Amino acid sequence: MSHEHVSYLELLARGAATEAYDRPVLLARATGAGPEELAALEEARALALSVRADLEGRRRREAELSALFETAHDLAGLRDLDAVLRAIVQRARSLLGTEVAYLSLNDPDAGDTYMRVTEGSVSARFQQVRLGMGEGLGGLVAQTARPYVTADYFGDARFQHTRTIDTAVRDEGLVAILGVPLSLGSQVIGVLFAADRRSRVFEREQVSLLCSFAAHAAVAIDTANLLAETRAALAGLERANGIIREHSAVIERASEVHDRLSELVLHGGGVHDVADAVSEVIGGTVEFTEADAGSARRADGHVVREDDDWVAAVSVGGETLGALVLRGRPELDPVDQRTLERAALVTSLLLLARRSAGEAEQRVRGELLDDLLDAPDRDRRLLRERAARLRADSDAPHVVLAARVDRADGATEADAGRREGADRRRLGAAASHLAATRRGLASVRDGGTVLLLPLGPGETAAELARQTARHLGGTLREPVTVGASAPVPEHLDHADRVSVAYAEARRCLETLRLLHRSGEGAAAEDLGFLGLLLADSRDIGGFVDRTIGQVVAYDHRRGTDLVRTLDAYFASGMSPARTKDDLHVHVNTVAQRLERVGRLLGADWQSPARALEIQLALRLHALSTAAPGA
Repeated sequence: MSHEHVSYLELLARGAATEAYDRPVLLARATGAGPEELAALEEARALALSVRADLEGRRRREAELSALFETAHDLAGLRDLDAVLRAIVQRARSLLGTEVAYLSLNDPDAGDTYMRVTEGSVSARFQQVRLGMGEGLGGLVAQTARPYVTADYFGDARFQHTRTIDTAVRDEGLVAILGVPLSLGSQVIGVLFAADRRSRVFEREQVSLLCSFAAHAAVAIDTANLLAETRAALAGLERANGIIREHSAVIERASEVHDRLSELVLHGGGVHDVADAVSEVIGGTVEFTEADAGSARRADGHVVREDDDWVAAVSVGGETLGALVLRGRPELDPVDQRTLERAALVTSLLLLARRSAGEAEQRVRGELLDDLLDAPDRDRRLLRERAARLRADSDAPHVVLAARVDRADGATEADAGRREGADRRRLGAAASHLAATRRGLASVRDGGTVLLLPLGPGETAAELARQTARHLGGTLREPVTVGASAPVPEHLDHADRVSVAYAEARRCLETLRLLHRSGEGAAAEDLGFLGLLLADSRDIGGFVDRTIGQVVAYDHRRGTDLVRTLDAYFASGMSPARTKDDLHVHVNTVAQRLERVGRLLGADWQSPARALEIQLALRLHALSTAAPGA
């Protein structure tokens, strides 16, 4: 084998660039090789380049076939339609080597088209754009059911340009776009796109490859729709079977509910345990409520019909405490009526037995907490002795929590007043029980309830607030909003800190209600920049770290400029095209930096609420770094 063939084989073996194949010819000319040797080298070069092109084509086709196989595998185990479509768009972007890929679907009800999946996009406007039917390059693809490609979007007059579409495309910085239809039979349901922020020509093989991915995406959507229809049909069959089983087991249910109620009483079950047990046996939904006590009082110990519900009074010694209300059963046979009445009797006995114990427990714990709030100068030794008798935790850091029941119904003013009083009593009892189990304290105060609970190992005030809201809301079956203070160390030795923490917890509670976040639990650290105003500590550094700390740390580690890029991006109205002018960099550089920011802060970092907090954190960070000695 000649020397020149060996050289070209070595180049092929190591996958050298195309330019490297010119070197043997140039070297031969420089050393004075004859015409025959040069001609042989040229022939060997042409053959080697042909082999290289063939190898590159084979590798590319192998990668494409592998991606299509993986997509088919995803469809075979379809569980999450969004995940499958996202994988298809990601693979299309990778194999075509484009900067952006996206998929839009038609919305027949709204009469337009919306973005379903985007990959590589950094413009919030582009990601949220909705297009009218027939508009833009996508509209042309949908109308003709054929692929279309443009190397210069804004200079192409084949399709209808609109201000909305052109503004979104310009904001993303796109120039070359390829669109192929998503078709189910003869119906076009959407379009799959691949796009670049520079002019380029899409080859025929690339158009064919994107069409293959579009076919997979259409199959995924059709499969998901069929699965949804199948699930709906199965649910209908299950409901029908439930009705048949109900009619064939009336007497068996009566016996079962007797056993269940007896077991609940013996094992210390509660009112809502009784309601849940009856719900399972009778069918429908049984709830204990104080709101229907007036209606239930007229029932005279028997189940009565109230509109579409069945109501059984819960009373003790002539005092009506509430009612068991059965919903979801248009008709009720005599056996089930007696079952509901028996459950109401058991409920009244449970309430009577626990009222006495609960009131005593609640009173003692409430008195200690009231003293901590109202008389912080009490003797520390006596406070510790009282806490020890209640088995309350005296050493761990504690959190003060303010809780209120938040109803959202249209009751009259008189009914609202009665409900508010009943809510306070029920919330006080539930909070006292929670405090006893958590080795804390609770008291009824200021139209709601205040709790003083110890923090567990590794637990934060925010986590404790959310747990308390879920627990109290689940117990009362009503939304309970909870605001928490920062942790209070040595609360028995420094009782004055408890009243300060209670004021902070109430501010947090009122802020949650103003933000229409009723039924949630939170501490100041959960409320972003509002937390800076609510907390006594004014933890500006903590707010900045929670909001953009990962971006700042990334800049420190890598020597990058993501913080300055974010500043310029928001200052330019979130436009990558204008941002690159402010920073004097290429738009691709801006896109890459913003894509990195998205991976650090999460996909929703450009949403209005997140964007507001990020901009405030950027200002505070700039002030802190510019301060003397920073």
